[in-house]
Parts: sequence; C-alpha cells; structure tokens
Amino acid sequence: MKNVGLITGASSGIGMELAKIHASKGRDLILVARRVDELMKLKIELEASFKIHVEVIPMDLMKENAADSLFQLVKEKNIQVDYLFNNAGLGGYGKFHERDLKKEREMIQLNVIALTELTHLFLPEMIQRKSGKILNTASTAGFMPGPMQTVYFATKAFVVSFTQGVAQEVCNDGVTLTALCPGPVQTEFEKAAGMEGSGLFKSAVSAESTALKGYNAMEKGKLIAISDSTLKFALNWILPFAPRKMVLKMVQNLQTIK
Repeated sequence: MKNVGLITGASSGIGMELAKIHASKGRDLILVARRVDELMKLKIELEASFKIHVEVIPMDLMKENAADSLFQLVKEKNIQVDYLFNNAGLGGYGKFHERDLKKEREMIQLNVIALTELTHLFLPEMIQRKSGKILNTASTAGFMPGPMQTVYFATKAFVVSFTQGVAQEVCNDGVTLTALCPGPVQTEFEKAAGMEGSGLFKSAVSAESTALKGYNAMEKGKLIAISDSTLKFALNWILPFAPRKMVLKMVQNLQTIK
C-alpha cells in the first residue's frame, strides 16, 4: 500500500468524503468506524472507481485502549500510515448536570482521548521518516463555550489547542498538523446529538465541501481551516470583542430546540 490515509469515523459524513477525496488522488486507505457494512460498501465503491487498495478495520474508539488496538492491527498488517485523519467525533444535547455522565465520558473518550492516543502512536514514525500529515476534525465550537453542548464544545477546544501545540513542536520535522473547524454540517451529527429542531443546523453546509476545504488545507500544511467564511469573520472580528455573557446567551439560544 502507498500514500496510505487512515480515517476514523469513515462510514459517513466528513469522514466518508475525506475518503473519497483521498482515493481520487490514487492514494490507498484504511477505513475505521463501528459500522462494518457501511465501511465495506465504501471500500467496494472506492476500489472500483479509483483502482486503489482499501483496508477496513471495524472498531469502536469509544472503548478504552481502542486506539492502541487499532495501532497494533495496522502494525500487524505492515502498513505505513502517511496521512492520519482523526475525524471520529460525537456530540450530545442538554444541560450538563442533566445529561448521562456515561455519555459525557464516551464523548471525551472519542473526541479527546482516542484522538490524542492515535496522534501519539503514529506521529513518531512520521517524524522518523520526516514525512506525514495529520488532519484533526475540530469545530468552530472550539473557539467559544457552548451551553447546551458544554462538553462537546470543550472537547473541540482541546482539539484546536492540541493540534496547534503539536504542530509547532514538529514544525522542523517534515510533519504538519491541521485542525479542520467547520460550522454546522449536513451529516448524521444533528440526529445523533439529539438536536433535530435546533436553529443551529438551518444553515448547514455539505460534508463534501467541508471535507474538501479541510483536505486542501492539510495538503498546504495550514494550522487552522475554518470552512465557513461567515463564521470565520465572526470568530475573528466579532465574538472576541463582544461581552462574554452576551455570547453565551446567543450560543444557548441558537442551540435551543424549539
């Protein structure tokens, strides 16, 4: 296998679109997600369309030590990962004190711990080769607190900060890290997070366009890729100067299900 991209959360949404983009460039893939049927459909489609090789690894990264198990499987298959796409993520709606703590732990495990562990496992080999690219799917949520999705917003803030910190540490090692920070996207996230009816997703953009902006930014070695130009302007020029309590109320109202 050559120019291998490992994509977590590859069975739908941004992850699936990243896989299609990577495959279209003649690059091989390792697809990781829980839903093996969806992964196999995607494997068949991509191999037929682009004459590449696709490995499928069904795995639930919400489980403890899953990242290490995934890494060991890749090593057993003797595959070199050149591109790491930490895309798997989970949200959840509701007031923090009313939500199931188990679900919050699972969110942190997937959004933060698995991403951190996979980066830690695959990065040293990239540094040794002086070649490699990592794209972490964060969110514009990572730039502000998010009442009604408090833990989700906090996990994405971690991803934004973590990506930039590690990127600076390895900037002379031939490896780049990029944080993809989309706004609302047309994926399964809205339903999975229990947010049908929220005004947040009325202006959602396609997963395809979001993935393409993230992939292109990764190719160029950019630190941050905010895929929505309107949100980018607001994050850079409006929210930093607005009263904090006003921002919090605005975000809460935007996410409230009516």
